[in-house]
Amino acid sequence: MANHINGTFEVTLVPQPQEENVGDPSVGRMSLTKQFFGDLDAISQGQMLAVRTDVKDSAGYVALERVTGTLQGRSGSFALQHSGTMTRGEKHLSVTVVPDSGTDQLSGISGKMGIEIVDGKHLYTFEYTFAA
Repeated sequence: MANHINGTFEVTLVPQPQEENVGDPSVGRMSLTKQFFGDLDAISQGQMLAVRTDVKDSAGYVALERVTGTLQGRSGSFALQHSGTMTRGEKHLSVTVVPDSGTDQLSGISGKMGIEIVDGKHLYTFEYTFAA
């Protein structure tokens, strides 16, 4: 049976130097740090690659982050993998737990996270299970 939680988070994105071998200014790389609040009381650190287009409100990004803290009283860490696109403002986002990335009391975790930004506030929903 899946568990469902929700809460808020704060995120800090820091642009990273353009890689010499990329050379395309439309491709950017950022470090990310998040603080999750609610039933997921955790911090995360990761990396994001994004590309913008000449068409307004069209872009794409991928990211990986390691989340460390407590999830409904269970401590440990797990990794999240993001894949997102925006087509002329229409958003499509997939954020999933990387298989077998859970540690300590979060070993065996799987799931998916939803992210929304409402009035500048970052919200998450998280549906997860543990392997039997």
